[in-house]
Amino acid sequence: MLRVLFKTHAADDRARAILVTTLYTQPSSLAIGALCGILTSATAAIESGHREITVAAWVMSAIALMRVASATILPRWMGNKPRALEIIYELGAFSYSIMAGLIAALTFFHSVPGPVRTLMVGNAIAYSVGIAARNAGRPAIAIGQLSLALLPVIVAAGMQEDLASRLLAFTLFLVLPAMMSITLNVFRTLRDSISSAETSQRLAEKMQHLARTDIVTGLLNRAGLNHHLVERLVAIPEGNKLAILWLDLDRFKEINDTLGHQVGDRCLVEVAARLRRSAPVGAGIGRFGGDEFIIAFEAGPETDIQSIADAILTDILRPLRIDDDRLEIGCSIGIAVLPEHGTDLEAVLQGADLALNHAKLNGRKQIVSFNPSMTRDLIRRKEIEAELRLALQRDELSVHFQPLVDLETGRIRAFEALVRWFHPEKGELRPDEFIPVAEESGAIITLGNWITAKAARVAAEWPDDVTLAVNLSPLQIRAPGAALGILNALREAKLPPSRLELEITETTLLDHSPNTSAFINELAGAGVRFALDDFGTGYSSLGYLDRYPFKKIKIDRSFISGLSAGTTSHAIICAVAAMGKTLGMEIVAEGLETLEQVQAVRDTGCTLGQGWYFSRAVPDYLAAMLLAQERRRIGTDAPPATPEQDSPPLRKLA
Repeated sequence: MLRVLFKTHAADDRARAILVTTLYTQPSSLAIGALCGILTSATAAIESGHREITVAAWVMSAIALMRVASATILPRWMGNKPRALEIIYELGAFSYSIMAGLIAALTFFHSVPGPVRTLMVGNAIAYSVGIAARNAGRPAIAIGQLSLALLPVIVAAGMQEDLASRLLAFTLFLVLPAMMSITLNVFRTLRDSISSAETSQRLAEKMQHLARTDIVTGLLNRAGLNHHLVERLVAIPEGNKLAILWLDLDRFKEINDTLGHQVGDRCLVEVAARLRRSAPVGAGIGRFGGDEFIIAFEAGPETDIQSIADAILTDILRPLRIDDDRLEIGCSIGIAVLPEHGTDLEAVLQGADLALNHAKLNGRKQIVSFNPSMTRDLIRRKEIEAELRLALQRDELSVHFQPLVDLETGRIRAFEALVRWFHPEKGELRPDEFIPVAEESGAIITLGNWITAKAARVAAEWPDDVTLAVNLSPLQIRAPGAALGILNALREAKLPPSRLELEITETTLLDHSPNTSAFINELAGAGVRFALDDFGTGYSSLGYLDRYPFKKIKIDRSFISGLSAGTTSHAIICAVAAMGKTLGMEIVAEGLETLEQVQAVRDTGCTLGQGWYFSRAVPDYLAAMLLAQERRRIGTDAPPATPEQDSPPLRKLA
C-alpha cells in the first residue's frame, strides 16, 4: 500500500501532471467545502464560548479562504510546474484537515451542547469521506486528509467514558481502511484510464506519422507534405515568402528497369539524404511520388532562392555508387514562390510543376523559375495533345518526304520521312509545335509507329536503290517490342530492311541503356541501317561510332549556317568528313539553302546534302515525280557540267 501511496506509476511527467490537475479541478467544490467549514466552526465557537475552539475556528477559516484563492489562481501561474502545485496543495489540504479534526475533537473535551458536537463531528466525517474520493488522483494526499481529519475524532471519542462515544470511535476506526480501499480503487481506475489514453495517443501519433511518411526514403509523403505546407503557410511572418522547389530525377525509370527496384530504392534513399543535407534548415522535404521530390522553405527578403536550388542540383548531380554500380542521376528543378507566383498553395504548386516541365523540355539538368506565360503554354500543350490523338483517327496527319542528294552525282539517294499536320481549323501546325507535346505525353510512340508504317508502304514503290530515312524518338526505342514493331511494318509494306535507315540522336545514347543497345543490335542484325543524327549538338563521343553500327553521320544544320561566320564551322565539317571517309561512313550536311553552302560542304568532303536548296519536304506523289524526272534525266545524254555552273549535282529538284 505504501508503494501505491507514494508512487503514481505514471508513465511520465505528463501523466503525473494530469493527476495533479485533478486536485485543482472544480474549485467551486473547494469553495463550498470552505464555506461549510467556516460556518460550522464559527457556530461551534459561538455556541461553546471556549477560547481554544474560537482560535481553531479562526485558523480553519483563514486556511479555507487561502485554499480557495490558491485553487483559482495558482494553476494559471504554475501550470507547467506540477510538483510545486502538488506541494502547495498538500500544505493547504493537510492544514485544513488537521483543523477540522481538531475542532471536532475539542468538542469532546469541553462541555459544548450536543448539537454542536454532532455538527462538528459530522463535518469532519463528511469532509474526510468526500475528500477521499475527490482527491483519489493523488492517493497519498487523499488518505492523508482522511487520516488527519478522523484520527483526532477517533482518539477524543475513544477517551470518553460513555459507550456511544467509544462506539463512534470504533466505527470511525473501521471507516479509515474502508475509505482507503475506495480511494485506491478510484486511483487505480484513474491511473489505468490515463495509461490507456496515453497508449492510444501514442498509437494515434505513430499511425499519423506513418500515414505522413514515405516508407522508402523516410521523407514526408504527399499527405504529410500537404499538411506541412498548410502549417508552414500559416506560420510565415509578414514580408517573408514560401519557396517551392519541385525536383524530378532524369531517367530514373531506367535504373529500375535495368538494375531492379531494390537498387532504385537505394538510389532514392541516397537522394533523400542529399536533399536533407543541401536543403535549408527547417525546410519541409517530401517525396511527391515516384522520382519526384518537393522542398518547401521560408525565404526572407535576403534569401537567394536560386543559389539554394543551384546547391541542391549540384549535390544531386554528383555520381553515386551502389554496390559495384556507379550511377549518374540527372535532375530538373522547377521553382515557384508564394505570394509572387500565386496567392494559395495550389497555384504555387502548379507553378512549380509547370516550371519543372519547362526545365525538362529545355534539355534536363536545368533550373527554371515559374513565369506566367507558362500557364498559357500549358493550355496550348494540353489542347494540342488532345487534338493530336484525334488527328491520328481523323487522318489529318500526313507524311512528307525530303530528298537526300548525292553531292557528286546529283542523284537522289534517299528520302527522309517527315510528319505534317494540316488542322482543319488552324491550318498547318509546325512540327516543333506538336512533336515536343507528343514526346512529353507519350503519344510519340503511336505517332512514330504510324509514320514508319506509312512511309514504308510509300518507299516500297520507289526504285530499289533509294532508301527511306525515319527519325526515332528515345521513347519509341524504349517501348516494349519496338524492334519487332518496326520489322512487322517492313514485312507488311514488303520493304527490305536494308532500305530502311533509322536516325538516332546523340541524346538517345547518353544513358548507355542496355535496351537501346538491344534495339539497335536486333534491327542491325536484320539488315536495318542506322544514322547518327544532329551530330555535334549534344555530348558528341567517338565512342558511339565504335559501339554502334552507324553507316551515316548527319552534321547538324547549325554548323552549315555558321559557314559564312568564320573558319570554325568549316574546320569542324572538314574533320567530320575526313573521319567519315576513313571509317567508311557517309556524311550528310543538313540545312543547305544556298548554292554557296552546297559547294562549300561538297568541297569539305561531305557526300550527301539535304535542305531547301534541293527541295522542301513534299507529299508522296511529288516524291515519286522527282524520282521519275531523275530517271528520265539520267536516260538522256546530258553533257557534263563544271562546278561553277548550275550542274546536275547542284541543281534544284523542286
